[in-house]
Amino acid sequence: MELTPVPPKDRTAAGFTPSPVEPLKHQLLATLFQHRMASTHQLHVLLRPDRSRQSVSEQLNDMLSERLVGFVVLPQSHRSRVWYLTPKGARLTRDWPALRGRPPYPITSATAASLKTPHTLTVLRTHLAFVADARRRGDEHGHLDWTPEVFHSIGDGERVVADAVMHYTLINGEQRRKLRAFVEVDRATMSSERLAAKLIEYARLWAYEPQPVGRRRQARGPGWLRWYPVFPRVLFVLTGASRQTMDNRISDLKAMVAHHPLVADLAREVPLGAVVLEDLEEYGPASDVWVPLDGCKPGPWTEL
Repeated sequence: MELTPVPPKDRTAAGFTPSPVEPLKHQLLATLFQHRMASTHQLHVLLRPDRSRQSVSEQLNDMLSERLVGFVVLPQSHRSRVWYLTPKGARLTRDWPALRGRPPYPITSATAASLKTPHTLTVLRTHLAFVADARRRGDEHGHLDWTPEVFHSIGDGERVVADAVMHYTLINGEQRRKLRAFVEVDRATMSSERLAAKLIEYARLWAYEPQPVGRRRQARGPGWLRWYPVFPRVLFVLTGASRQTMDNRISDLKAMVAHHPLVADLAREVPLGAVVLEDLEEYGPASDVWVPLDGCKPGPWTEL
């Protein structure tokens, strides 16, 4: 099947971009706190796509001189820099209203940043594909609508960790449709079996009901209702291997849906899909590049 990028809707309103009213410095600090680290190019695309890259670089260098940020240099990248907050920068931003509730900041040195760089930048790459598509379509999805490393309890001291939670608002005239998704980014660094087992963790989260404390307290239903009005769809984004290897990994995800009873129950209620990152970037998330894990035909992520 030949794919073509989905054209934008015919609208007079421009796509969603960060407000220029808020200083770029504040947006850079908030973005680095939210996403943990980002390259200069990614920050430019995310925050000021209509401005020069130099305008972003100048702000970053000013923040470097104030010791609010640090950087590591990507290998074999013509000295491309990946930025992260220093402990001073993290302390400055952690109590900002938009960032409350985020887990403690995990990167405090160039060494720690280097260890996390490949996966973190790939997760942000995935986010940028949705940001670009939202701008083309006139939907809402900005730099703070993507939260990496989200933890949820599934009982017995265990927890499921999503690579990211995405919030996205589809806009069609006066109609607004809010969507949420757990996003798992797979760089083929774990076995295919371990990847497919992530579906069991999400199925356990979907079914998990915290036990009431005390005799008079009654159970209030699934624990996820504390954070979401509807259980988010689960999206797997694959990269870092041959096309055949990624197709095999998607087949293993589909087999887990077919053969695990609890995952099968989840799939009947929650949209589950997988995509190759390079297809996502070339054709856009709204194209028919998503493979539904319940065996249906490929389609957009919004229609899984």
